[in-house]
Amino acid sequence: MSGPAALGFWLLCFLQPVQAEMVQAAPARASPGAGTAVLQPLAAGRLHTAASPAMQALAGRVLGLADHGHRPFAIVDKQAALLAVYRADGTLAAVTRALLGRDIGDLLVPGVGERTQTGQLLPGDATTPAGRFVSSPGQNRLGEAVVWVDFSAAFAIHRLRSGAAQPTRARRLASSNPRDKRVSAGCVVVPAAFYLAVVQPILGRSQATVYVMPESPQGAADWQQQWQALALPPADPVPVPLSPAGLSGQSAQSDQVQETPRPAV
Repeated sequence: MSGPAALGFWLLCFLQPVQAEMVQAAPARASPGAGTAVLQPLAAGRLHTAASPAMQALAGRVLGLADHGHRPFAIVDKQAALLAVYRADGTLAAVTRALLGRDIGDLLVPGVGERTQTGQLLPGDATTPAGRFVSSPGQNRLGEAVVWVDFSAAFAIHRLRSGAAQPTRARRLASSNPRDKRVSAGCVVVPAAFYLAVVQPILGRSQATVYVMPESPQGAADWQQQWQALALPPADPVPVPLSPAGLSGQSAQSDQVQETPRPAV
């Protein structure tokens, strides 16, 4: 598949509107014909979110190509406002709803890192850029642990912080409408409990690969041009392995911590 046909496949797979599916927390099991697992519960009786079809398709291609370099990896589906975290062996750890940049777009705006540090963002700056990134664990200047997706752009995955905006952001996180999630300055913001239970032990111990899926036709075209193998299905799609119970068994050496003058927002 190549040319317009390939782009058409990409748009069909990754730009389709996806409603976040809620499933009852339960031990992971495979559904008939599916190559993914429902996520493991973080606490008994809680409701959690399932990976979108687009995330499942991309995860299968990542594993089929070993594109993640046998590192932990994460996928951000901006259309569904979801973050999925995978262990280095490809097992799905968990999925959460996430807050994303309030500006729609897939490009990293030049100079946004410097403007973030000075608190002088311009209209259009607050995008969550699409692409393939190698993340590193780090800290902001306040000493809070974050996962830097692009350090120079102050683009990170971090927990929902306390403060005046916390109640409103918590309500947005709880909403099933992806449109309610477009409120951050560009970072991927997740519930604090999810960060501590999933992000910190899996992405926060070493380098990881983070895939942020595009939300526009131009972004999809740019992705296909740069990572064509990921935009096309492999000849034999690789199922995403079922996740073993719990989050135990994670071990990784911590990389050197990076710091920035201001917290990511």
